[in-house]
Amino acid sequence: MIAGAGLCSSVAVDVLVHEGPAGVTDLIRMGTEFDMEDGQYALTKEGAHSQRRILHAQGDATGAEIVRALSERTKQDPNIEIWDDHYVIDLITEDGECYGALVQKPDGQRIFVRADATILCSGGAGQLFRYTTNPDIATGDGIAIAYRAGADIRDVEFIQFHPTALCYPGAPRFLISEAVRGEGAVLRNIKGERFMERYHPRLELAPRDIVARAIVSEMEATKSTFVYIDFTHESEETVKHRFPTIYEFCLNYGLDLSSDWIPVAPAAHYMMGGVVTDLYGETTVKRLFACGEVTSTGVHGANRLASNSLSEAIVFGRRIVERIRQLPRVDRIPEVRQETPERKDIAIQPIVEKKLKLQKVMLRYVGLFRNAQGLEKGYEELKRHLSIFDARLSKREEYQFANLLTLALLTTHAALIREESRGDTTEKIFRNGTTWFGESIRYLTA
Repeated sequence: MIAGAGLCSSVAVDVLVHEGPAGVTDLIRMGTEFDMEDGQYALTKEGAHSQRRILHAQGDATGAEIVRALSERTKQDPNIEIWDDHYVIDLITEDGECYGALVQKPDGQRIFVRADATILCSGGAGQLFRYTTNPDIATGDGIAIAYRAGADIRDVEFIQFHPTALCYPGAPRFLISEAVRGEGAVLRNIKGERFMERYHPRLELAPRDIVARAIVSEMEATKSTFVYIDFTHESEETVKHRFPTIYEFCLNYGLDLSSDWIPVAPAAHYMMGGVVTDLYGETTVKRLFACGEVTSTGVHGANRLASNSLSEAIVFGRRIVERIRQLPRVDRIPEVRQETPERKDIAIQPIVEKKLKLQKVMLRYVGLFRNAQGLEKGYEELKRHLSIFDARLSKREEYQFANLLTLALLTTHAALIREESRGDTTEKIFRNGTTWFGESIRYLTA
């Protein structure tokens, strides 16, 4: 509640903290192997935590271990059919109810997949920014297609920048986990000065937004593009055991986590807002559910507490199952009909160039520090790309850019109308057709 700057839903948080342990027990039952120490589960502490309460796996590969265990379980279940490399273009809705999705196969063929219930779990939109810890596919597709389908979208102006992403020539913005600071690492500016005491009493373990802004302030004051994270107080053996993935990654670039100060800078990491859901994961469109970063459950408020993303997905994923089991079957198939003007075959500037321009606008005007003048300028620059919604799209990267542009416009406009740093207690909800660029992006297909 504190990390979320007063905007967390107390009811949603209550659900998370009370049902979280049972969700972890489920993961263990399904084969997830968390690290042990002396016969007990090993726990760590991260930013804004007051206790050691976080499980980890293979040192610093917790997410990968959970994915491994659950993926193996899906392969054992004859009722689960997995389609790799398919792309959802739009949801199929009628009278505020979702009946499935329009899916494009790897060969370009499109099919209507009918469903009694549809769950979005498509992640976030880190590709809004040039520097991000997210993968290339994090283009906000789920939020954008839900918006086009009529679902309510909330709080997308709250984008968390992780304070410590590797900042080194030739290296991607690899995440230097918050657990490194939880184990005692300190931050230093390029002069070698430890600086967090000037910003927050909890020093390096202050909430992420505070640490990220402090780092940017130090970078500006020292005219540098990075600060250092210093973990050299620990032995090489301890560092290798606790953070094997981070240690090996840094070593690939000639950096030794146990003996070198590692250059880091903030990078876009997590979107707090998204598709509005109730406490059972259902959106404002009937039969459409959402889980994970694509959602706005109310748990995270203005700033997600470290490691609560996995907890949220586990807890609300289980609740979605409960609700879907209660749904009656769909006894009809809607007519899929054209609802948009005929698209035009117009030349589209190379998507790589368009994406880079969008990212530069977002970094400059909608990053860690914002003001009304900059947001208005950025918003106008983003609108210059709206012509893509008049074009006939067919390639995955074209759809991804259209979705990214939708998120960029939503984020910038939301930031403009929330006039204080933390935000106020009034929900900023967008409904398609009632906002500023409305009907032009109702559907991506003709």
